[in-house]
Amino acid sequence: MRSLLPVLLLLATSRFSAQTSAPADPERDRILSLENAWNQAVQLKDAAALRMLLAPELIYVDYDGTLMNKVEYLDSMQSSWQHPAHLVNDSMTVHNYGSVAVVNGVCRESGVRRGKPYALIERFTDTWVRRGDSWLAVASQSTLMNQ
Repeated sequence: MRSLLPVLLLLATSRFSAQTSAPADPERDRILSLENAWNQAVQLKDAAALRMLLAPELIYVDYDGTLMNKVEYLDSMQSSWQHPAHLVNDSMTVHNYGSVAVVNGVCRESGVRRGKPYALIERFTDTWVRRGDSWLAVASQSTLMNQ
């Protein structure tokens, strides 16, 4: 009986952890990958990649309250005065509503702006819409957090 106790505890623990772990969700993983691709495109100033990720009707609200459409956002990402060197998202959650997904997370950004180093921590909400086989960002809003 004593030799069965460790085996039973192991089985009970593995069954409990299997029930509490989140099931694989390919759409969630795809959207999270798109969020990371967005960061990489901004960091590399890759306008072509951004055009593929962002819907034509994109509405972007920056942490300072600036409201931009897609053209204005792309222009701001191509500016010569801002050079983001490090963009990392964490604490991201995806709420999927079929053809619409809302992502909440935290973005840590650092780089050089107007010749001076900067570092920001922002909480963001991005809204993605599925069009055919693709997901496109239609809205983004960020709020500056205290560091």
